[in-house]
This record gives sequence, structure tokens and C-alpha cells, in this order.
Amino acid sequence: MTSPSPLALPIDQQAFWNGEAGRQWTDFQDTLDITFAPVLQHTLARAAVRPGERVIDVGCGCGASSVVLADQVGPTGEVLGIDISQEMLTRARARMPAGAPLTYLQADAATHRFPAGHFDLLASRFGVMFFDDPIAAFSNLAAALRPGGRVAFACWRQPRDNPYFMLALQQAYKHVPKLPEMKPDDPGPFAFAAQARVERILTAAGFTSIALEPFDTSLDMAGGRGLDHAVTVALSIGPAARALEGQPPEKTAATAQSMREAFAAFQHGDNVKLPAAVWIVTAVKPG
Repeated sequence: MTSPSPLALPIDQQAFWNGEAGRQWTDFQDTLDITFAPVLQHTLARAAVRPGERVIDVGCGCGASSVVLADQVGPTGEVLGIDISQEMLTRARARMPAGAPLTYLQADAATHRFPAGHFDLLASRFGVMFFDDPIAAFSNLAAALRPGGRVAFACWRQPRDNPYFMLALQQAYKHVPKLPEMKPDDPGPFAFAAQARVERILTAAGFTSIALEPFDTSLDMAGGRGLDHAVTVALSIGPAARALEGQPPEKTAATAQSMREAFAAFQHGDNVKLPAAVWIVTAVKPG
């Protein structure tokens, strides 16, 4: 039996990503691009993107993954980056390379009416775990793929295997109350942590050749900018930041000191590399 996630009750995703969270992720996007680069590289290697292909990038955020995909498909290809956050898409459009075969769309990938059978590949770096009804969402996305079209996305494995997330939260819990627990199937970072659930969702949505590859890595919380920056990121983004919402400044200061002490064990020069456990999921729409 999968235990509940310790991260917090479900949230309104539209409000969340178009509010303070969207602004924070945009503010720290340069750091996050560096942090998640190993995951993006591994995911796109498994996607086996080819020149001329048409790709949907789900949850594209500020566009790091979309830009790489556009480079890989080349001028004869097409990339559609889709996200619900206007703040993040504004940043994505501002940093889009001139002439890239790339379009951004603010919409919900779970319900948006894509052209039927138009795309060759559905890709995502941590953008597919937030659907209220994931079977319906993936069924909608499957309809956008041609027969033989492919899926390749990254999602988090269990919280206990992800100090990248949990170490900061554990330090916060030394000073503030714990967040209410989520159920394992609730939308959120760890909604796809259970392999059996991912397989069940994709099978129900009509996909075959489903494979989940465990990818163990270390992610640089600091993005190469030192220990203090890693603490700032952890205080601003993720579950620890949510736990600290509404708390007095002295609680935040105490948490920051606890984080600094805990992160120091993972510091290597200007990097703070915390263990992370990811699934790289691939699947195929039957031809």
C-alpha cells in the first residue's frame, strides 16, 4: 500500500500557477533550468526526437524544454509548448529564439482541443502530475497523437526517495506545523510516484508499450550559485515554502538556519547536490 504524500492538501492548479507560485518559478527559472537539466537531458534521450517531428510539450513553464525540443526537430518540425501559467509563458515567449519552430499556448492540456492525430510526440519535464482526471487528460492528449505517436515524460518517484524535496521540508517541520497530508492519487508532485498507477492510467488512455525507467540523480538546488542561494530557493519554491506560508519571520529565519546546516553536507563548492529519484516514462499510441 502506498502511504500518503506529506506535502499538503490538493490546490486549485489554475490559481496556484497564475499566482505567487508562477511568479516564484519565473523568478528562479535560470536556477531551475540548471537544476533540472540532467532530467531534461535523460527524458529527451528516451524520447528519441527526430528532425521534422511535431511535438507537444506539456507543462512547458518558462520554455527551457520547448527550446531544446525546437532545436531537435529543426526548421521542418513543430513544437507546441502548453501551460496554464500566464506568468511563465510570458517569460517563455521573451526568451524564445528567433525563427524557432515554436509556439506557446496558455491552456489546460487536459481539455484543450488539439488537432486530431497531428503530433508525433508528447513530451514533458514534470508537467503531467497535476491533472484532476489523469485518464481523461491522457485520453485527450492521445487523440492529438498520430497512430504510432510516442510519449516521454519525467515524474517524481516516492517522497522518501527524494531528499531534493523532503530535506528542506523536514527542516521546516522542526519549526512549523506539518502540512495536511495528501492522498497518493491527489494532483501534485508525487501523484505519479506509484508505477502501477502510471501504468493503469496510460493503459486506460489507450497507450501500449508502457515503460517506467528509474532515474537516480543528484540535483543542484543552488544552480551553481552557492549554499545561501540554495536556501533561498528552498524557502521560495516547493513544499517547505508552502509550510512556511503565514508563519512569523522568526520561524522562517530559524528554518533557513536549519536548512543551511542540513544542505552543507551536500555542498560541493558552489553546488548543493541533493539526491533525487525520477521515473522516465515512455509509451506508444497503437498504430
